[in-house]
Amino acid sequence: MTNTTEENKFLTLINVFTVDPANQQKLVDLLMRATAESVTKIEGFISSSLHRSLDGTKVTMYAQWSSLDAYQNMRNNSAASPFLTEALEMATFEPGMYEVVKIFLPAS
Repeated sequence: MTNTTEENKFLTLINVFTVDPANQQKLVDLLMRATAESVTKIEGFISSSLHRSLDGTKVTMYAQWSSLDAYQNMRNNSAASPFLTEALEMATFEPGMYEVVKIFLPAS
């Protein structure tokens, strides 16, 4: 489960894929398969959430890793690599690494 707090020091990735609307569902299916079949099994994985834009042009993955080293281990993992290669055949990829600064909740 996503654990977004100001206290934890997880590495947060927000990765945006830009895709032709005709390929959006194909990309979503690929990223779901990649995450379920390989990423979730790699040490240091915390959670991820997959989002698709309503206009069909974007797919965004919000993911948390225990550390930069754990994330790099996943990127170097031969089981995960082919999925990214396939994704880049149908979409452009804009990765981003973040840390949580502040969380806002509804006013009571």
